[in-house]
Amino acid sequence: MEAKKVIPGGNSILSKRPERYSGKIWPTYFKKAKGCEVWDLENNKFYDFAQMAIGASILGYSNEDLNKYIKKKIDLGITTTLNSFEEVDLAKKLLKLNPGFRGVKFARSGGEAMSVAIRLARSVNDNRQEIAFSGYHGWFDWYLATNLQTKKNLNEHLLPGLDTLGVDKKLKGSIHPFSYNNTSELSKLIKKNKKIGVVVIESARYDYPEKNFVHKVNKICKQNNLILICDEITSGFRVSNTGAYRKIGFRPDLVVYGKGLGNGFPITAVVGKKKIMNAAKISFISSSNWSERVGFCAALKTIELIENKKVWKHIDLIGKQIKKGWQEIFEKYDLDISVSNFLPLVTMKLNYGNKNNLILTYFIQEMLKRNFLVSASVYISYSHTKKLVERYLLESDKVFKKIAYLLKEKNIKKEINTNIRSESFKRL
Repeated sequence: MEAKKVIPGGNSILSKRPERYSGKIWPTYFKKAKGCEVWDLENNKFYDFAQMAIGASILGYSNEDLNKYIKKKIDLGITTTLNSFEEVDLAKKLLKLNPGFRGVKFARSGGEAMSVAIRLARSVNDNRQEIAFSGYHGWFDWYLATNLQTKKNLNEHLLPGLDTLGVDKKLKGSIHPFSYNNTSELSKLIKKNKKIGVVVIESARYDYPEKNFVHKVNKICKQNNLILICDEITSGFRVSNTGAYRKIGFRPDLVVYGKGLGNGFPITAVVGKKKIMNAAKISFISSSNWSERVGFCAALKTIELIENKKVWKHIDLIGKQIKKGWQEIFEKYDLDISVSNFLPLVTMKLNYGNKNNLILTYFIQEMLKRNFLVSASVYISYSHTKKLVERYLLESDKVFKKIAYLLKEKNIKKEINTNIRSESFKRL
């Protein structure tokens, strides 16, 4: 309550608001963190099987090798009138990891980087400013403007209840959503709206795209001279030492990296083809803190550790372990819950309609008692071990056994001792 008196909404990021978990009992604030362990202000220790800093901590919290390296760099100074040479080193590294691209621009948040990518893409297709998109791509006007057309446009891609207060009304009708794995929707949009010049898509988030979808997206973009932007903010470095787009088969003109790129240190990057990136020489794209040293150094060291430890292979193994464990639990107790196939962000999909949030709230409540932070998804990190996952699944089994019983008895709500979680923005 103290936070809400001084910070509108209570904090700076929607995904960390306690109302999205179990408002009255969620720990909310942390004192310290290490690996996948988090201590709250009362020194209670929890294992993070929820969001791992909303996917930013791909190596785990307070990674010793990374922190030691960064501390040395901080002592040398993080920003001056001159530039950090590590910016050039990081650009070269990202271009090496992404063959066929010729330029890089850096920012410090995912939303900023996506807006840079949009600006660059529009600069090339100057007479075709409209955008077709699928998935979640940040909070900036270009994205939220889709809800000017109808307030339901972002229901499938982000969450219900998103108002367009403060969004430029002139953007109405210029931002067009299409469903993941639905190329007929995209084809119809392109035929109907000749001013669409940019297609934005998440390479992968909760599920991998179907092969035919990837093929057709590539084909549609090539035939219609559309700039394809692959948003790798969630998926980047989690299925390989670069973007998921390469494994999946997308052929983008621009790729956007974030989250895992700096293991929690703010750094994002837009990597693109020469013709498009050259627009950055003309279009004004600049910000003071984009030049500070720590972000570049964090990314260089994080990529080094990811490659040396082959972090993506560990993430895949842990993802398979959690998915298999969940499936066995849901089958054992005859629960109508499926599991996503994008293992780095393995997700349970509940099929109980308006009871979904009741089930998740009870799951969160009971797992908190067992010292686990949980949600419907697990952002897997290098710090999650096979042994700890076994313990997590053992405790999850006990809770879902009770959930199955409560659903049959139709009294699960009576067993919940906190407010029911909600995805709605308005409720917050």
